[in-house]
Amino acid sequence: QVQLVESGGGLVQAGGSLRLSCAPSGSIFEINGMGWYRQVPGKQRELVAAITSGGYTSYADSVKGRFTISRDNAKNTLYLQMNSLKPEETAVYYCNAGIRQQFGVPFISYWGQGTQVTVSS
Repeated sequence: QVQLVESGGGLVQAGGSLRLSCAPSGSIFEINGMGWYRQVPGKQRELVAAITSGGYTSYADSVKGRFTISRDNAKNTLYLQMNSLKPEETAVYYCNAGIRQQFGVPFISYWGQGTQVTVSS
């Protein structure tokens, strides 16, 4: 069974930086798209940034120029560098990835358990 494990969350002051990481455990044949989402209580989960297997990236307008998504395909690891953080970006951040465990089967969307990011004012 595949699991995504996030790390790197924590408490930071406004204007500070954090780097999130996400790595899968289990047998992996191939990963296609990966992304970071965030959610605050009472609101829908929103896409923060995404990256294709070829490295094409996209960002929510609110984070453009401050966040950078990247992936290390050799390590199957996803990263999110977050700079100039704002208090309103306090949320649980989730990693998502499309993974298949063998050739010829469909990709399945997996989610991490989430990591808390708290930005103090």
